[in-house]
Amino acid sequence: MALKTVEQYYQTLRAMHPTAYILGERVENPSEHPLIKRHCAVIAQTYAMAQEPEYRDLLTGESKLIGEKVSRFTKLYESKDDLMTKVKMMRLLSNKTGSCYVRCTGLDMINAGFIVTYDTDKKYGTHYHENFVNYLKYIQKNDIAVHSGVTDVKGDRALSPSKQSDPDMYVHVVDRTEDGIIVRGCKAHQTGSLCVHEVIVGPTRRLSQDDKDYAVSFALPIDTRGIIHVYGRGGLEDRQLGGVDIGNINYSKFVPLVIFDDVFVPWDRVFMCGEYEFAAPLVSLFADYHRQSHGGCKCGIADVLVGAAATMAEYNGVANVSHIRHKLTEMIKTGETMYGCSLAASIESKKTDSGVYAVDSALANTSKLYEGKEFIEAIRLMLEITGGLVGSMPSEKDLRSPEIGHFLEKYLKGVPGVSAEDRMRMFRLVEKLGFGSSDVMSHIHGGGSPEAHRLALWRATDLEARKKMAKHLAGIEAQDIN
Repeated sequence: MALKTVEQYYQTLRAMHPTAYILGERVENPSEHPLIKRHCAVIAQTYAMAQEPEYRDLLTGESKLIGEKVSRFTKLYESKDDLMTKVKMMRLLSNKTGSCYVRCTGLDMINAGFIVTYDTDKKYGTHYHENFVNYLKYIQKNDIAVHSGVTDVKGDRALSPSKQSDPDMYVHVVDRTEDGIIVRGCKAHQTGSLCVHEVIVGPTRRLSQDDKDYAVSFALPIDTRGIIHVYGRGGLEDRQLGGVDIGNINYSKFVPLVIFDDVFVPWDRVFMCGEYEFAAPLVSLFADYHRQSHGGCKCGIADVLVGAAATMAEYNGVANVSHIRHKLTEMIKTGETMYGCSLAASIESKKTDSGVYAVDSALANTSKLYEGKEFIEAIRLMLEITGGLVGSMPSEKDLRSPEIGHFLEKYLKGVPGVSAEDRMRMFRLVEKLGFGSSDVMSHIHGGGSPEAHRLALWRATDLEARKKMAKHLAGIEAQDIN
């Protein structure tokens, strides 16, 4: 099977040499840095679990392109079942890691790119789809971890890309040669870019003819010359840098900027170059897929929130109090609603001309909008149940101190039978779930801003049909009021 082992994943990371800056310093082996390696550990689980018989059906599938079992993170959505299985896989991975495993962004861009390159070739007779299929075969055969580069830094958001005072506010083509193109710009919020092998870049918005140089999509290894990764600071870095504070250091997440400083892309890795009318379909398909993905990912995280809050309620001796149960029920409702919307978006998916299924946009965006509001409320309820020590807990170093450790063991215990250390571990997990800044922002802005979710939902809704329903039931005859 075309599946890497965990050790092979780490070997391939060590063989790469991306240009990376972390807290102002150039880092030669970023995958081994304390602020990066725990995110790599999350992605390693996508390789580890694919090897386990118990999880193999969820994490792998048959590829029609290469005739082998491949990672589901490289597989096309060739049926409604593929989309539903993805949601279930993501819930499981979130349960196991409580963090972000990155590869879903690449998976969603793979499927969006497959559809759009097919449609572009159909209209223009180009060879983008052939390029894309060959690329997809490569990543399937080698179990390549891919992330997507979509969100540009945008500059003045009131202006289109071509009207910016600085043309580099959106990634764009600056030169075309016989061998390929040269691109420049910067992508923001590039979660886990130093933990994967490749990036698929696409436009971030609808474009006009004036913006055709910004209508560009391509794929490259993350250590390509001219690609620069700049670590984005997040909360709780001291935990990772110090290697201490129990309950908080197994898995983590980082979200850097990725700069493209006159990067060369060979033509066989180019999937769009100037076809501006296909920018909107590409970003819309990707966004819908990724908002559907969030329903699986975040309901899995919601399971962990509920588990952490319920455990803290037990440790604090209030598990049977009625208002605690009410809050836990509200948290459970949030997770299950997102899960249901994502499954429904899969069930209502439609087969495109390319053979790949596109999710129902209205349901996918409804799931994401619900997450952006209600998941934050679930975090608040978890913190409310847990108690104030989540914000002022002494460190593990204090617990281990010969001078004062016995005091902490005495005063930080809860109900009989629960040690101070176990209670501290759970406090730290709650702290990570509730105050990890990149995680919290992902609940709100992941897959685009909330306003982008609302706009997509509005566009996917047939308002006239709904007005006709209401008028019919009210006994109002059809009329033209425009």
